[in-house]
Amino acid sequence: MQTVETSHKKLDNKLIQKKNLVGLSEKEFYDSILELKIPEKKASMRAKQLWSWVYCHGKKDFSEMSNIDKVFRSDLKNHFSLERLKIEKKEKSSDGTIKYLFSLNDNSKIETVFIPEKKRSTLCISSQVGCTLNCSFCHTGTQKLVRNLSAEEIVGQLIAVYDDLEHWEKRKKISDGLSNYQIITNIVFMGMGEPLLNYSEVKKAVMILMNEKGLDFSRRRITLSTAGVVPMIKKAHDELGCMIAISLHATEDKTRNILVPLNKKWPIDALIKTLKDDLKLRNSERITFEYVMLKDINDTEFDAKRLVKIIQGLPSKINLIPFNQWIGSGYERSSQKKIQAFSEIIKKAGFPSPVRSPRGEDIMAACGQLKSTTLKKRLNNA
Repeated sequence: MQTVETSHKKLDNKLIQKKNLVGLSEKEFYDSILELKIPEKKASMRAKQLWSWVYCHGKKDFSEMSNIDKVFRSDLKNHFSLERLKIEKKEKSSDGTIKYLFSLNDNSKIETVFIPEKKRSTLCISSQVGCTLNCSFCHTGTQKLVRNLSAEEIVGQLIAVYDDLEHWEKRKKISDGLSNYQIITNIVFMGMGEPLLNYSEVKKAVMILMNEKGLDFSRRRITLSTAGVVPMIKKAHDELGCMIAISLHATEDKTRNILVPLNKKWPIDALIKTLKDDLKLRNSERITFEYVMLKDINDTEFDAKRLVKIIQGLPSKINLIPFNQWIGSGYERSSQKKIQAFSEIIKKAGFPSPVRSPRGEDIMAACGQLKSTTLKKRLNNA
């Protein structure tokens, strides 16, 4: 009898499963309201109210939406949810960096990193569970691709961090003297996965993030990082207008084929050609190149001069990233002396070349260190 009752309960739960509104687009809000048989004009007003409560105020409970009548709030509660991503683990570095391990509805795991700085704070978000690119220096690359994230799961990372760090109230008070250190000012798609291989969902998420009536991130505050999915770069730049970062990491194909195997499909020449010929950069806009510094691999004076030659004529900034160690990588970080010498060559050629300070190394949250180990363990034990 107990088994039958349990079975019926499971069936009932499936039948009454509610649609989660967190991560839906403005149109999807409107369409969802129409499902409740609300007249179109009234549905438009209700959708705008609901959108504001979800994306401006971060409400988790329909009962707190004070400008919506009680009867409709009850309807909303019966049909929809405001579900958040589950934080399975939260680690804080000695430098203030916070790494989140999120558990998704199918028990997949992703990692997201909050990086506070003096003049800004950045959220590094994931676009896939695992990664398909197999970049040899990147810890995420050792985890096979499980699946793409939905737009709801991408936006959900920001929403969950806002909740955890109480950013909903802080972002309202920024004009009253709070420093940018206390709110998220920038979003970078530099977590797990290649965003341009999940473009449709990433595009939807970015449009939600940039909506000025909600989360209101400027296009200049959002960066898509790609290993070089050449056919999608122009499309992303034209349609989204956000910043583009290229994970370059080598100046000739032989080395880049090893570090970034995607290079075998779209080599350096093809990548640079599309950046120079196809992208119409706006005033003061630059392409950012990410370049991890690996001892005796890509850190010679000749590499630096070849890099300058490659990007000549292209408004660029080159971020030099000291390699962040992980067990079994087989790589070592270039010496500080070599990194500085590399940077000076680029600067003398007229290109900004800051050296990124490693953040969150003590909790494996630094660039190239992310990997959802919990998922891998479960798969291995299955």
